[in-house]
Amino acid sequence: MAGVTDRPFRMLCKRMGAGYAVSEMVAANPQLWGTQKSRRRTDHVGEVAPIAVQIAGADPLTLADAARHNVDRGAEIIDINMGCPAKKVCNAAAGSALLANEPLVARIVAAVVRAVDVPVTLKIRTGPSPRERNAVAIARIAEDAGIAALAVHGRTRACLFAGPVEYDTVRAVAHSVRIPVFANGDIETPQRAREVLAYTGAAGLMIGRAAQGRPWIFREIAHYLATGTMLAAPTVAEARVAIVEHLADHYAFYGDVQGVRTARKHLHWYTEQLPGGAEFRHAINTIEFVAAQIEAVEQFFARLAADGERLRYVARSGEAAVERTEGGAQPRAAHANWRTEAIAA
Repeated sequence: MAGVTDRPFRMLCKRMGAGYAVSEMVAANPQLWGTQKSRRRTDHVGEVAPIAVQIAGADPLTLADAARHNVDRGAEIIDINMGCPAKKVCNAAAGSALLANEPLVARIVAAVVRAVDVPVTLKIRTGPSPRERNAVAIARIAEDAGIAALAVHGRTRACLFAGPVEYDTVRAVAHSVRIPVFANGDIETPQRAREVLAYTGAAGLMIGRAAQGRPWIFREIAHYLATGTMLAAPTVAEARVAIVEHLADHYAFYGDVQGVRTARKHLHWYTEQLPGGAEFRHAINTIEFVAAQIEAVEQFFARLAADGERLRYVARSGEAAVERTEGGAQPRAAHANWRTEAIAA
């Protein structure tokens, strides 16, 4: 979620019901702390607590220093990233590459836990590859070192983000340790959320890509878990207000020039499957000024409002219209082979 879970997006997700939101990865290398990118990633002004900062690196002492540095800058929780499969991260022996070196994992988590007086959490995958799923061993190492909670993405490093999520290992982890375990990976609908919680026994869920363009997924899941009924899709007017507020925070955070350009990806996600979205996205890519971008958004949602009160999403083929809340995935008998069939944001 690098380039996505910046402060404006985290604040939006919290307004939409997320109880917890973790920062983009912050490099442990102190030579990078002064860069504009790192300063933005450690900017928590006005952010709703708890403030959680994710650090990435491969050296125990450097990661410990990074943890102290970020606590000094307002972090209330430190999260260690051992889940990122990106090539540039793994080539530096960081992220999910660490899962192949259990002794180093032990030294890292112990060093970071000792370094700070705030809770330290850990994000992992199920292992280096499908033949080497060692998440249970990693989880026990983490618990013994004092890690407060663990998030497990149901794919291995080798799987990247392709293929089905495998929840059996997540379940095994949740039943092997006493600390809270959060299930992660392709949880894109309220129905899937309930199924994953029931099957894995996890203490909670971590939502990533499914919130891109659909930040209201958090309240949808909370409502479904509490009542067993689906929450109605947002009204067009409500979605417009949320998106315009997000854009305003985004421009203020990045500045007008960069803000207009980096906002495009969010606008692409927001409109990916809305009627007329393709034409809107084509137009938005050429707009270079804040006022013009906002005006384009206002016009787009005015057209949607003329066709109905609530958001409606078209199928990828463009042949049929369905409401997102009617597109939930169905339960699967073979949980290890679950795949999402929901319309994803």
